[in-house]
Amino acid sequence: MEYGKTLNLPKTDFPMRGNLPQREPEIMQFWDDIDIYRKVQQKNSGKPKFILHDGPPYANGHIHLGHTLNKVLKDIVVKFHSMAGYDAPYVPGWDTHGLPIEQQAIKNLGINRHAVDAVEFRQKCKDYAMKFVDIQKEEFKRLGVRGDWEHPYLTLMPHFEARQIGVFGEMAKRGYIYKGLKPVYWCAACETALAEAEVEYADKKSPSIYVKFPVRDGKGVLPEDNTYVVIWTTTPWTLIANLAITLHPEFDYILVESEGQKLLIAKELQEAFLRETGLSEGRVLGEYKGSELEGITCSHPFIDRESVLILGDHVTLEAGTGCVHTAPGHGHEDYLVGLKYNLPILSPVDGRGRFTDEAGKFAGQVYHEANAGILDTLRETGVLIKADKISHQYPHCWRCKNPVFFRATEQWFASIEGFRQAALEEIDKVRWIPAWGRDRIHNMVANRGDWCVSRQRTWGVPIPIFYCGACGKEIINDLTISHLQKLFREHGSDVWFAREAADLVPEGLTCPACGAGEFTKETDIMDVWFDSGSSHLAVLDEPEKWPELHWPADLYLEGSDQHRGWFNSSLSTSVAVTGQAPYRAVLTHGFVVDENGRKMSKSLGNVVDPLKVIKQMGADILRLWVSSADYRGDLAVSQGILKQLTEAYRKIRNTCRFMMGNLYDFAPEKDAVSYEKMPELDRYAMLKLHRLIERVLAAYRNYEYHVVYHAIHHFCTVDMSAQYLDIIKDRLYCEKADSAIRRSAQTVMYEALHALVRLLAPILAFTTEEMWRYVPKTEGAPESVQLTDMPEPDDRYLDVALEEKWGRLMKIRGVVTRALEKARQEKVIGNSLEARVHLYVDEKVAGFVRPFENDLAVLFIVSGATLHPLPEKTENTLSVEEVPGLAVGVSRAAGVKCARCWMYHEDVGRDTDHPETCPRCAAVLGAGC
Repeated sequence: MEYGKTLNLPKTDFPMRGNLPQREPEIMQFWDDIDIYRKVQQKNSGKPKFILHDGPPYANGHIHLGHTLNKVLKDIVVKFHSMAGYDAPYVPGWDTHGLPIEQQAIKNLGINRHAVDAVEFRQKCKDYAMKFVDIQKEEFKRLGVRGDWEHPYLTLMPHFEARQIGVFGEMAKRGYIYKGLKPVYWCAACETALAEAEVEYADKKSPSIYVKFPVRDGKGVLPEDNTYVVIWTTTPWTLIANLAITLHPEFDYILVESEGQKLLIAKELQEAFLRETGLSEGRVLGEYKGSELEGITCSHPFIDRESVLILGDHVTLEAGTGCVHTAPGHGHEDYLVGLKYNLPILSPVDGRGRFTDEAGKFAGQVYHEANAGILDTLRETGVLIKADKISHQYPHCWRCKNPVFFRATEQWFASIEGFRQAALEEIDKVRWIPAWGRDRIHNMVANRGDWCVSRQRTWGVPIPIFYCGACGKEIINDLTISHLQKLFREHGSDVWFAREAADLVPEGLTCPACGAGEFTKETDIMDVWFDSGSSHLAVLDEPEKWPELHWPADLYLEGSDQHRGWFNSSLSTSVAVTGQAPYRAVLTHGFVVDENGRKMSKSLGNVVDPLKVIKQMGADILRLWVSSADYRGDLAVSQGILKQLTEAYRKIRNTCRFMMGNLYDFAPEKDAVSYEKMPELDRYAMLKLHRLIERVLAAYRNYEYHVVYHAIHHFCTVDMSAQYLDIIKDRLYCEKADSAIRRSAQTVMYEALHALVRLLAPILAFTTEEMWRYVPKTEGAPESVQLTDMPEPDDRYLDVALEEKWGRLMKIRGVVTRALEKARQEKVIGNSLEARVHLYVDEKVAGFVRPFENDLAVLFIVSGATLHPLPEKTENTLSVEEVPGLAVGVSRAAGVKCARCWMYHEDVGRDTDHPETCPRCAAVLGAGC
């Protein structure tokens, strides 16, 4: 007779296999049918608010694993808070303007943006963006993310655009917005200026050249005959715009004779310079402080122009010559030092990256393609000392991935200096998770240059500035902004492109400078970071649109790159306009990499598509992956890692399924056993459960989701499956169905199951919803697990003395388990029920174990257990350092195997009605069980 043949086996309709790809869509339909988002909001109405403000993804493609990580983390945060006593609405958003969408619209629709009417082109861009808003919305919902999907925010919404220009207008009113000619990052491929947040660094091979500038006027300090100031540069093309050479005022410079010429270089770099160039070492003719050389002029190496020696603290001795080629139109530091010396801001390159007529014979050439011709010219004039190649980190456009360059153009800027100190003070009022986020954004704000907020594109929010047709004066004030806000709220920002300036200005507007009444309008749009950076006011402070939200947000949650992106732009607009940070806490996560730590790319073949994973394994596996890794660093994922998580998921599911199956005849209202009447083992299980609740809630509150995962996984696989559930199987299957001891075990399982399904709900959204259908519930229980509350730890169950006692017992059990495995390997026993365990104990251990002597066989899942004095131990015993005073031996149990419980007993067969059973099983069967 097989074990359990005569028993009522666990009964549950909860499937053994998850079959998540098939079941998850059914659960999604259930959520839609009951409108789960509204029900949760109704349930939590009146509770304290918790607002996570969604950082808007670009609506220009299908979601990837980075989206998955971000959105699932947000969903975990929101679901936990909504189950932990908060009203936690979640309004998802999308970034719908900007170059990424322009590029995709041009590429996919075959549009020539220069040949299409601006309004028509903007409509095409809008259509493209809305297409992917709808696509991404369904993909995020498929991940199990709960939100107000019917009322998201989009940066193209008229009210959003109106609020955005209001932010811009307020910053202008406070003097933070100005127009200036200065070098900015420029992408020739995209034909627009870029902000620092839109630049990423990648390896690039560049020329590395040493060039001689002949001294024209040494001012009585340097000789002029055959004397040169030597510069080093990796951008030969910028020599066309050279106007000066910068020295450090405190550095020592030497005039060294080498191969018949006199060369000025920094003293500390002499050895490296001679080694790099291959020039012979010569005698030093003179030594000077940089400050002594100010005002000396050189001749430009191939243009009839002077190049003056100036001073700047930005010069370093890390490489080159200590004499820095300076082109104020093509570098930020060059620009600043150029302003100091009143140098022209020369930038002879157009928006497509081609030299203008100012470049002479190089006019019309693409800037970097002119390098070869410039090198030839330098050789012809005899001023090129050495030309080589160098690999270095170089700025690239984060959208088209092409190299960018500095180009001086007239742009609109936000003066960070105007509110920098206030921003730094606000940073220290915010909770940064992890804590290093504070230093990262503090340093970025402290060192950030002014924000270039204008873009030479079409798809975006226009810069709301008029120009006087007579005197050119810029006009932006409360009157113009409020008037435009009304137009934008009614027509959207398309109205700016559809109407002439005369139809956009407020009636009766005149130029405050000259009194004229005719105007033109700005043609540039705002940086998209200004769009998303205004969302805290355009969304959180729009009560007519989203009355459930409030400002500031309780949490921003994005990838760590947003310290220079959205976190930064939001902080800037908020502090500039309100004087406060827009968030109380900021959480950052790392990036997704493969199991070898490499960034995912199609060329490496290591990309994991979340949509494919969902089809193969289910969204809950991805959600479990998000919770399992410490997001504070990069998160590894691969098919192998997902397979391991599938196994972890199966163990958690099967633990819950086992408990569900053994509660088929348990009615909590009438069958539950009070804590006081439970055996100690059951009380210990309750203690472990409430320790779990305590730890998991603390981890959720501290945003430590990997702690949640590992704690629950350990509880299911060790505390429950390997220990408690393993031990109580005998009483579940063999004791009388309504016996107090069986009902006590069922009570523990009921409490554990109810706690687990709620603790797991923010992570395993689909599985816990499915579980909730099968968990025994009291009358009036919510129809969805998402409508329940988090369990709370009960101090009554946290008995420290019991914890210490049973913790020690479990250590002894661990030694016994190892001894049983050893006996199994030596073929002494097969199943553990074939064993009798012999504990050889010293007086201390004996005093501890003896009160449990009658329960040890059940605790060890063997057919018998006997205590012996430690000196009587035999050679074939097991002892471990962790439990001193104990040795364990194993022998085969005496007696016959009971056909019902499989335990060996010498009295099997004494009951004539049930001759194949032991006395305990015979009694139960005789009672009609």
